[in-house]
Amino acid sequence: MNDTYKTIASASEAILFKEKNSKFYGYAIPVSSEKEVKNHLEILRKQHYGAVHFCYAFQIGTDNIKFRANDDGEPSNTAGAPIYGQIQSFELTNILVVVVRFFGGIKLGVGGLISAYRTSAQMALEASEIIEKTINTHFVVSFDYKNMNKVMRVIKEKNLEIISQKMNESCEIEIATRKKNTKIIFDIFETMFEIKIQLK
Repeated sequence: MNDTYKTIASASEAILFKEKNSKFYGYAIPVSSEKEVKNHLEILRKQHYGAVHFCYAFQIGTDNIKFRANDDGEPSNTAGAPIYGQIQSFELTNILVVVVRFFGGIKLGVGGLISAYRTSAQMALEASEIIEKTINTHFVVSFDYKNMNKVMRVIKEKNLEIISQKMNESCEIEIATRKKNTKIIFDIFETMFEIKIQLK
């Protein structure tokens, strides 16, 4: 089972590509929701006041993938699609690539636009640090305080990540494990006396 995905470590610096007096600024930004996409686009619009087009593509998720490509006023499929093509060719997800265009007075034509947007997106991705992350499953384990040691032993032995914990008379710990270990971890806690586990 493949339980890893590739994304970028942090937002890239603006990469400038010039074609016939038009300037194309490429940005690659890690995102995990459409709300973040919207926020980043708003920031870039303020930053590049006077730019004509803010073309972008994003892909979010690992199982249920969401993606969109937007030409922002350029001829259909000349901007968003070539940008999205680069996201796919680098095999990335949880990423937004934006190319901001300042028009230089000379029309590039359909082929020229596709090439310029593709190159800008490629340069932004090449300037980014690509990292591999694991796809994790989250569980909530509930138990009485007296069973704390039993639970903590499994967490330590199986190298599970603790996301959050509430420790009172009754305790609740949210843990994460790699997707491929989901069944093993679930079964371990499921068979333990006085301990409840559920998928988050």
